[in-house]
Amino acid sequence: MTAGKNGITYADAGVDIDAGNALVDRIKPAAKRTNRPGVMSGLGGFGALFDLKAAGYTDPILVGATDGVGTKLRIAIDTGVVDGVGIDLVAMCVNDLICQGAEPLFFLDYFATGKLDTDTAARIIEGIAEGCAKSGCALIGGETAEMPGMYPDGDFDLAGFSVGAMERGADLPDGVQAGDVLLGLASNGVHSNGYSLVRKLVELSGLGWDSASPFGDGSLGEALLTPTRLYVKPALAAIRAGGVHALAHITGGGLTENLPRVLPEGMGAQVDLNAWDLPPVFGWMAQTGGIAEAEMLKTFNCGIGMILVCAEDRAADLAQLLQDAGETVSRLGEITETSGVAYSGKLL
Repeated sequence: MTAGKNGITYADAGVDIDAGNALVDRIKPAAKRTNRPGVMSGLGGFGALFDLKAAGYTDPILVGATDGVGTKLRIAIDTGVVDGVGIDLVAMCVNDLICQGAEPLFFLDYFATGKLDTDTAARIIEGIAEGCAKSGCALIGGETAEMPGMYPDGDFDLAGFSVGAMERGADLPDGVQAGDVLLGLASNGVHSNGYSLVRKLVELSGLGWDSASPFGDGSLGEALLTPTRLYVKPALAAIRAGGVHALAHITGGGLTENLPRVLPEGMGAQVDLNAWDLPPVFGWMAQTGGIAEAEMLKTFNCGIGMILVCAEDRAADLAQLLQDAGETVSRLGEITETSGVAYSGKLL
């Protein structure tokens, strides 16, 4: 019989199973605090179970959403400020779900990297758990993929998947008509779209990520990494109060492209650009790049992260409800019988 010898291992090829196990152990408390009615099993199994009946649904329709964080990740990687991108990931999915009228129920993440850094990965996933907790959404599973040769040292990628539910017949948009009022909820920054242009503008400015922010406190990198605002709980409260006909999450494509997505064929909207104050970050970017107003409006949220289309006779009460929930609300305009989004006033 030939004597055995020590051969090559998976770790020699660049994959550390022990590090992956250590990561799972570290993030279990974060995932546990996102538990909500309906969760039957979480991390550790080959799949996760969720009981819709236990969550309070009798005749549910499921709604799914998936998204990423885009090239905002490049700034997080280059600065090492990774704690907020998990919130971004959750927000990009759950803010979409509520536009369908759905309550986010659970979330799964996909984290891929060339070599697993347990601390970095844990900070990111703890951010995901924070986003889930603030959205009433359970983090019940995910995948950590260590793939040597696929990513440069220190690089990683993120994707997220969320499932929500609503009772049959409660889906949005529904009942949008001319005269409905547009209520805009303020964003808290660039959110997670347009960062290829953002990074180009920073390059043109000659500033570095550690330079003082020209439009706010802290460094430029930290300011641009402000996590995407989560609108789930206030928006759901407004939907349940009645009178909400549609919601539009203002992401890639800005107001120009996203608001028409929730309008019936042949209808449009009139938006007053003087109805809200443009946040300084957008003014700085427009000035730095000499960007035209129309380009800003179809690239960035420009200070409005979510729009609710409401019945005119419910608009004042819904605006008050949203303000009481902590949102900054602006009455932007109304639905019209003319296709397209028409603007009045001046943004820049």
